Amino acid sequence: MAGATYKSAGVDLQQYEDAMARLPALMRRTHTPRVLPLEGGFAGLFRLFGDGRRYQDPVLVSGTDGVGTKLKVATRARRFDTVGIDLVAMCVNDCLCCGAEPLFFLDYLALPQDDPDLIEQLVAGVSEGCLRGRVALIGGETAIMPDLYPPGEFDMAGFCVGVVERSQLIDGSAIRPGNLLLGVDSSGLHSNGYSLVRKVVFEIARLEVDDLVPELRMTVGEALLAPTHLYTDVVTTARAAAQDGLTGIAHITGGGLADNIERLLPAGCRLRIDRTAWQPPALFPWLQGLGDIDTEEMYRVFNMGIGLVLIVRSEQAAAVQQTVQAAGLGCRLIGSIDA
Repeated sequence: MAGATYKSAGVDLQQYEDAMARLPALMRRTHTPRVLPLEGGFAGLFRLFGDGRRYQDPVLVSGTDGVGTKLKVATRARRFDTVGIDLVAMCVNDCLCCGAEPLFFLDYLALPQDDPDLIEQLVAGVSEGCLRGRVALIGGETAIMPDLYPPGEFDMAGFCVGVVERSQLIDGSAIRPGNLLLGVDSSGLHSNGYSLVRKVVFEIARLEVDDLVPELRMTVGEALLAPTHLYTDVVTTARAAAQDGLTGIAHITGGGLADNIERLLPAGCRLRIDRTAWQPPALFPWLQGLGDIDTEEMYRVFNMGIGLVLIVRSEQAAAVQQTVQAAGLGCRLIGSIDA
């Protein structure tokens, strides 16, 4: 009788090496001149100073997140090239809310068994997200845990680090009554509320990922797997247009518009959102109708078509709005900060 091996315990090192050999090219395509090579190293290296960058009082900004149960939709659809974009976006967009320039990103994949094709697709999505978010993918970890995850399941998480001059940090403390709210379009559901989405779509409505949704002109899978938009360029251009007039940035995730904006507000400030200022994209009323979801619940759980909110002084609002729109994204006045 042969002795026990790692392979007999569920971890195939040959397949693992195959998967790892596919990843360096996906990482290198995201690298900037500030990434230092460390072939075979145990960590990633990134120069804070370099490539002409100089800081007086730099503050490092970090964010970590996952994709949530949107992964179960990807598994159901057997499409894994978009959830990596979601992973990067959920982390990078949070860092942008402090006014940070995203610097580098690391990912963590956990699977029950080695699957080089799946790992490659997931990391290809992460790589694409890093390109869209202008952040370097400098490392990661792939964990094979056959007794922790059942066959067909997996999870992924990520970690982003950015930098901002302390004098330019956006933390909401400068928000004042009279500031205006500019809502920037989302690309769909992003990566929030998928426990409710899956219950409504697959349990209540009994739809499948390949079913066509006429009012959306796409399949269920296409609608639900649209990746989260990365707002790096939006924030960069908005800051330039606003000069010192950008007082707060809110990434609209779980909790919807109200919760994610109110967490920024200093004492003496009250949020006013005008829901008549925009029409939620067809995806949202379609989902609401499928599950007979209360309107307040929709606004509490989903972004309703607004993925990022820029809080600006009134005198800079028009310039910021025009700049974002010129970059190709919808941007509209959706409310104000009142006393």
